Amino acid sequence: MRSLGEATVPWNSTYYPASMKNLPAEEREKAIAIANALLESGCPESQAIRIAIARAKQWALAKGGRQV
Repeated sequence: MRSLGEATVPWNSTYYPASMKNLPAEEREKAIAIANALLESGCPESQAIRIAIARAKQWALAKGGRQV
């Protein structure tokens, strides 16, 4: 995550962790939103990324957008 002085800049559709680059666009957007929320709640960055990707994949499966 980028930092500007004391403020942190959350991830967005053009700046996100490399581990999210192969996710389908809609799933990646969901993972970004989840990761940003986790970071705001104090979750460590590496943990937030892993959790966000897993939850976004679960979300996509539940809505029928991802094949296993």
